[in-house]
Amino acid sequence: MSEKIVIIGAGGLTGRELLKLIAKHPHFEVVMITSNQVTGKSLQEVFPQESFTQNLRFVSHEADIPKGATVVLATPNEASLTMAPRLLQAGHKVIDLSGTFRIHDQSLFESAYGFAHTHFHLMKDVVFGIPEMFRSQIKGASFVSNPGCFSTSAILPIFLLGKLRSKVQGTIIIDAKSGVSGAGGRTEEITFAYTNVYENFRAYKVLKHQHEPEISEYIQTNSPKEISIVFTPHLLPLYRGILTSIYIPIDPSVSDEEIESCFENATQGEPFLRFKKLPEDIELRFVQNSNYLDFAFRKKGNILTIVSALDNLMKGAAGQALQNLNLMHSLEETIGLQR
Repeated sequence: MSEKIVIIGAGGLTGRELLKLIAKHPHFEVVMITSNQVTGKSLQEVFPQESFTQNLRFVSHEADIPKGATVVLATPNEASLTMAPRLLQAGHKVIDLSGTFRIHDQSLFESAYGFAHTHFHLMKDVVFGIPEMFRSQIKGASFVSNPGCFSTSAILPIFLLGKLRSKVQGTIIIDAKSGVSGAGGRTEEITFAYTNVYENFRAYKVLKHQHEPEISEYIQTNSPKEISIVFTPHLLPLYRGILTSIYIPIDPSVSDEEIESCFENATQGEPFLRFKKLPEDIELRFVQNSNYLDFAFRKKGNILTIVSALDNLMKGAAGQALQNLNLMHSLEETIGLQR
């Protein structure tokens, strides 16, 4: 018997990606999709480029959710803040793809996102949805907060250093570049219009991006010391993919062999982490349309450079959400995500 899945906000880029994944999943069935922009239209009308076989029509966000369904919130931050508490109280399992339930410091959240968090008590119940870090907590969880795409690309390589984080000797610089679908291109903002992206490249939200406190919080997980970061995102003139360069000041006595051994051990048995030999091996084309995170390092003197890449719509959003859905329902986490 298939598990029932409802996608709130299924008309967006992440919603479409998740619909495509679940359409081929043997244990999940999407039974309801919502969008206040395209209410009443069919999947085929909204996404004519896809070959969906489901006979589904978009309904409004206010429609009744089928009993026992797991709900994915692919909604703006304020909408998730309103919907998640109501869904949890009604007994639904929830995965939230917004940033509303990621940060455990309320003042930091409100500063980063610009609105009051009126249900902060739920932070004690939510699990941060990076399986490679919190797999045991995600299994059987009722409420999972899917990480940001930039955040996943930065948190995982730093976290995988494990005890070597005790050798960090200063502020980590995180320099990330994203295609428009990961940088806010789902909205009709002029800054993401073709004429402003084509043949162009720029930094944005410098020292004030909402993912910075999220990255800062979770790289401390099981860390032997506190680590500080500076995060700068950039907008690439392409549709999907994030490439992140991470510059870590580290004790020069730490050898390449120690770092390599650490990464090899940390990624052993991880189906979606690929540790490569050279930073030059990391390219967006190798991860696009997949759930992989690729990374590699090089160390020179006291600077450790890690380069990572992922698809912001997959490992950075819908792919990781499906990984989490599988775990929440006690299924093998790779189901529906194999290339």
